[in-house]
Amino acid sequence: MKCAITLLLLFSLTANAGLPTDAKCVAPAKMGGGFDLTCKLLSQSLHASGASTTLIPTIYQPGGIGALTFKKSVTVSPDDSSTVIAFSSGTLLNLAQGKFGPFSTSDVRWLYSLGMDYGVIAVKQDSPYQNLKQLLTALKNSPQTLIFGAGGSIGSQDWFKAALLAKAAGISHKSMRFVAYEGGGEALSALTGGHVQVLAGDAGEVGQYLNEGAKVKVLAVLSGTRLPGRFAKIPTAKEQGYDIQWPILRGVYIGHKVSEFQQKEWQSAISKATQHTSFIKLLDQAGIQERVLRGAELTQMVELQTQQYRKLAEEFGIVR
Repeated sequence: MKCAITLLLLFSLTANAGLPTDAKCVAPAKMGGGFDLTCKLLSQSLHASGASTTLIPTIYQPGGIGALTFKKSVTVSPDDSSTVIAFSSGTLLNLAQGKFGPFSTSDVRWLYSLGMDYGVIAVKQDSPYQNLKQLLTALKNSPQTLIFGAGGSIGSQDWFKAALLAKAAGISHKSMRFVAYEGGGEALSALTGGHVQVLAGDAGEVGQYLNEGAKVKVLAVLSGTRLPGRFAKIPTAKEQGYDIQWPILRGVYIGHKVSEFQQKEWQSAISKATQHTSFIKLLDQAGIQERVLRGAELTQMVELQTQQYRKLAEEFGIVR
């Protein structure tokens, strides 16, 4: 009996692969966007693989599209080993522009990437636009009649998608109308509610709402080649004559004072999750392509994307 109890106790201690008992994932925006998607993917994959015996909760912390959470992680709780924070390429874009204040990519520890998402351009299902060319023709002829909705303010990744469309249409990005929302979920609700006419969003975000029956029509995906799964029939912008691509790295970071041992505990658990047979299925359900990176390899990717975004921001004249 004593042996059985000891084995049961040992199992309970190792089943979470060393994760803190109060482990959680922070989505630095309102419910329903890409950060929320990342946290849910992390939680589900950890649980499905047995790396966690429970679904770790998602904590929503909107404010500056990640700025509030990033500052808190650096200045208030840099040693909080129980909390990982969702990030995307949009986080790196904000850092590149100085939108997070004096902080930089070296102020946190980039823990793990789970996959690569891609931008999409969507309209309401009953919209008169059937393809990207029709939309851009309308944008060129009458830019004030089309309102773009997106999760993030001027200079956010969704704003850049819209700005690149304006450039492709042959007009200045300063001529387009743009409404900022606190997260992709709010922006998509604005589209389906008729408050905006075009959504510059992400495949992962839009895919979740399509699963729920959202009345949305995707005109283009901003990837080099067509995406598999639910977007397989949607042509890329490049196929339609506009070479606009927007890859979005999705993953989690942790405070810079979290010990190396505790970081490795998280990495070990996530590694187990991403190697499990259920992970690809969960990625497919989320509409995200596999791109698993960690350690120096992830840090290198973060630095590379940040440098590219800094150049892009300079090109559009929005560097602080």
